[in-house]
Amino acid sequence: MPETSRTLPTPDERSERRRLRTVVLASLLGTTMEWYDFFLYSTAAGLVFGKLFFPTGNDTVGTILSFATFAVGFVARPIGGLLFGHIGDRIGRRRTLAVTMGLMGASTALIGLLPTYDQVGVWAPVLLLVLRVAQGVALGGEWAGAVLLSIEHGPDGRKGRYGSFPQMGLALGLALGTGLFALLSDLLSDAAFLRYGWRLAFLISLVLVAVGIAVRLKVDETPAFRDVERRQTASRVPLATLLRDAGTRRLTLLGMLARWGEGAAFNTWGVFAISYATSELKLPRTPVLLAVTFAALLMAVLIPVSGSLVDRHGARRTYMVGLVLFGLSVFPAFGLFQAAGIWVFAVVMAVTLGVVHAYFYGAQGTLFAALFPAEVRYTGMSFVYQMSGIYASGITPLLMTTFLAAGHGAPWIACGYLALTAVVSVLATSRIRSSDMHFAAGAAERAQLALSVPRTASGSVAR
Repeated sequence: MPETSRTLPTPDERSERRRLRTVVLASLLGTTMEWYDFFLYSTAAGLVFGKLFFPTGNDTVGTILSFATFAVGFVARPIGGLLFGHIGDRIGRRRTLAVTMGLMGASTALIGLLPTYDQVGVWAPVLLLVLRVAQGVALGGEWAGAVLLSIEHGPDGRKGRYGSFPQMGLALGLALGTGLFALLSDLLSDAAFLRYGWRLAFLISLVLVAVGIAVRLKVDETPAFRDVERRQTASRVPLATLLRDAGTRRLTLLGMLARWGEGAAFNTWGVFAISYATSELKLPRTPVLLAVTFAALLMAVLIPVSGSLVDRHGARRTYMVGLVLFGLSVFPAFGLFQAAGIWVFAVVMAVTLGVVHAYFYGAQGTLFAALFPAEVRYTGMSFVYQMSGIYASGITPLLMTTFLAAGHGAPWIACGYLALTAVVSVLATSRIRSSDMHFAAGAAERAQLALSVPRTASGSVAR
């Protein structure tokens, strides 16, 4: 009996577990809702917007124009990253994240209410573009803050796992968006889907965002930011502090290059592949959406496994291995796509998006967070992720469509581009040293960091 009593958690331990569960839920719900809104646009861009907002008479041109507005959201993300990164490093992570979620929900719902080109002419694509910019600004401030909310609350020795939880939101958001589009496509006729069905998916965003904000406001500010407040070391201009020091400038550049392969990979498998399968491979729309939905759900399940690998082997090594697997999979994946069967397409998507992408995406948040001290961490992560998103993510569907046209339907030029992004990202990640990290995830990194001298926000010696 005494043996059993010693193993029962104390009231304080139970309270701490509840607190950590709320933190994880707030981070995960927030990123899921934000990515659902953002990538709902990408699904609609490949299937709907070209017809309703860019009716050029040429499906390929309409799709390219539609994906161009998709890319604009990525151009806007650095603006949101710098704006909300500055606010998050000055006043805290928690309150900043409530604002970003509200902005995303409002802009997404308004897209669902937009008139089409046939109704208001050129104003339709102009308004669509404005709301896409608003989405980009919102997401630009969301990702880093949500990851930090989880990592900075996470216990030592489990930061990799806690850093992976908000990363699941990317996969779950994609699954919700494509899954809902698949359901609406199946229930409605093509005419009804084009007339009002797609709008329902955008309007549902208001309900989802309201739930996310309610949960997020229950979370305390992170210990790392409270420590910054206690020491009164918050930077007045975090971006200037970030770029002033040669060490953080180097890590910012390496982080942006390391991000290239991941951004290109996800926007190939999660965005471009939908349009490619339906337009080039002539596969039916609903099964294609279901295949992507399944792959995204598989990715969500496996991302915490990646987080556990980070806690064991380190974020840098885990991320780099995943990038290598991505680079090796590109040519075989598109080779198999040429079989043009829906089951082949589904299996390839499960492997590339569900397994390989989960391997390194689960490590990414922890890797980028460790590059920066707490005083500028929100700004630093946002700068790396959102600035690189312009070339790594936003233009990928546009480039892939263009490369496909240049190859007269053959995907090999596009494959060469994707392989190149993987090579660049592997080289950049390999240049990040364990001694560069401001906190450690892997066991070996923690041992090394314990022997090192702490640094200040500028990278200089603290004692």
